[in-house]
Parts: sequence; structure tokens; C-alpha cells
Amino acid sequence: MVKMRLFRMGDKKNPIYRIVVVDSRKAATGEYIDCVGHYRPTCDPVELDVNVDLAKEWLAKGVQPTETVKNLLVKTGAMEKSTKLSAPKTKTKKSK
Repeated sequence: MVKMRLFRMGDKKNPIYRIVVVDSRKAATGEYIDCVGHYRPTCDPVELDVNVDLAKEWLAKGVQPTETVKNLLVKTGAMEKSTKLSAPKTKTKKSK
């Protein structure tokens, strides 16, 4: 399966992320197919640069973005916010 996810770069405590299209079986810092944009959360203001046309093209081909990348694509307008509720990431504690 092909996914769109973040590729971490940069120094210690100064991350820079590339938004890349990659085969999900590859390592997190391994070879990627295409770079769609970059994201720098430590800048003030946050630096987010996405090639919207390229992102829409990959999404049309069936690429699945991760939750974080999906939120970034919604901010840039490359993707519409889903009305479907996603499953919670953490398990809820059972009460005794």
C-alpha cells in the first residue's frame, strides 16, 4: 500500500519534515517515491509548504495519508475535512 507520511530531517530538537509519498513497507527514513511538500513546526509562525496540485493528484490515485498529514492537507486546502469520525487512538479504561 502506498501512503503519504512525514519524513523527519533536521537537527536534534529542530525537526524539519518532508511530506512524502512512500511504500508503507519501507523504513520511516527510507527511500520515497515523491516529495509533496515540507513542514517546519518549530518556526514562528509554523512553516508549511505543500504542492496542492501534486497532493491532489496522489490522493486521486488512492494514496492514504496518515492522520497528521491529513490534518496538514486540510489546512492547506488540498483535502476537505472528513465528517466521518475516526476511531480513537488510545484505548479507554474500563470502570470496575
